[in-house]
Amino acid sequence: MDSSYEVRERISGQVFRCLPEQSVLRAMEEQGKRCVPVGCRGGGCGLCKVRVLSGDYQCGRMSCSQVPPEAAKQGLALACQLYPRADLYIECLRQVRSNP
Repeated sequence: MDSSYEVRERISGQVFRCLPEQSVLRAMEEQGKRCVPVGCRGGGCGLCKVRVLSGDYQCGRMSCSQVPPEAAKQGLALACQLYPRADLYIECLRQVRSNP
């Protein structure tokens, strides 16, 4: 039985699968997708900030300067600390830079 969840990014339309114990950012990278910018991968820099439009999730520790508690209550999260508990529909809040 597949216990992974579908993650869909609104702007790019990219879709990938994510395990509940895997961060959305890690799953995206492992599947070769590029819909969310990659930064420190530790919840501090804010580069991978997304808005969760729908779906159930949990978050690991995130910098309060990047995602204040009130913003987190409104669905803002860092993809490196975002763990799905259901299928997610997210929106990236920063533009992904293409490699030269």
